[in-house]
Amino acid sequence: MSQNKPLLEIRNLKKYFVAQKSFLGNNHSFVKAVDDVSFNINEGETLGLVGESGCGKTTTGRTIIKLYEPTAGEIIFDGKDIAKLNSKEIMPYRRKMQMIFQDPYASLDARMTVGDIIGEAIDIHKLMGKKESKERVKYLLSKVGLNSEHANRYPHEFSGGQRQRIGIARALAVEPKFIVCDEPISALDVSIQAQVVNMLEDLQSDLGLTYLFIAHDLSMVKHISTKIGVMYLGKMVELSPSNELYKKPLHPYTQALLSAIPVPDPDAAEKNKRIMLEGETPSPINPPPGCRFKGRCRYAKPICEESEPELKDLGGDHCVACHLY
Repeated sequence: MSQNKPLLEIRNLKKYFVAQKSFLGNNHSFVKAVDDVSFNINEGETLGLVGESGCGKTTTGRTIIKLYEPTAGEIIFDGKDIAKLNSKEIMPYRRKMQMIFQDPYASLDARMTVGDIIGEAIDIHKLMGKKESKERVKYLLSKVGLNSEHANRYPHEFSGGQRQRIGIARALAVEPKFIVCDEPISALDVSIQAQVVNMLEDLQSDLGLTYLFIAHDLSMVKHISTKIGVMYLGKMVELSPSNELYKKPLHPYTQALLSAIPVPDPDAAEKNKRIMLEGETPSPINPPPGCRFKGRCRYAKPICEESEPELKDLGGDHCVACHLY
């Protein structure tokens, strides 16, 4: 499905939040939520982004679509660097880049009907008249497996899975090219998760969408992703085609994450030894020099204390940031 043309190119992206202001107002301390991250997503592909809570996955997604202003770096979307565009200049790109949020209840306005929620962006971008907008809402509801009469109901009248479908319909309303899926299944019942992922894949195939899929569940990420990026403490530590990463994980952190995936076969589970990470995750306010993973790594060497490993391509688009390679 990929056309081998990058729709999105992220170059040295940084997003720092002020953690503490100094009394004189100049020596602030910062939470380095996203720190020098680079990757591409080709048209029609899905990049899965994984890592522990607090590693910067969601902040990366929100910074890319400019819900957060980037501290530094480039966000090249469809050949145009949108990182420094102001609120007026960014409007045409808002239509092309949308987001599906993690919590399907908190992200929907409880005072609005489903029809108004889905149609709001159509009105803001002045895409069509009221009659056509209502028809578009009905079409989108059917596309995500809901009925046209659901347009007159309110979010509290739906189950979690149905609410997430409404959130997906809202994201599709303005015909975007790129969607950030921010843990869209983590708040859902396990029985519903596969249905929503399969629906996202069908929509991608039908509408030619490109996804950044942020998740905790590594088995689900493998199912939907073309490529996978692994983040640790604001840094990308491994980036690889999906099958290659699962067959041959290189970074010690990736190896530990994959070892934690439950295996349904008891015999295979015994052979698949869990790698337990020891030590504490360092603070993102003042990350240690050198490799950020060194305090929890069983292969740590003196060079890991001194220098920060760069993300290197070891061939076949398999990139890793580790002094072992």
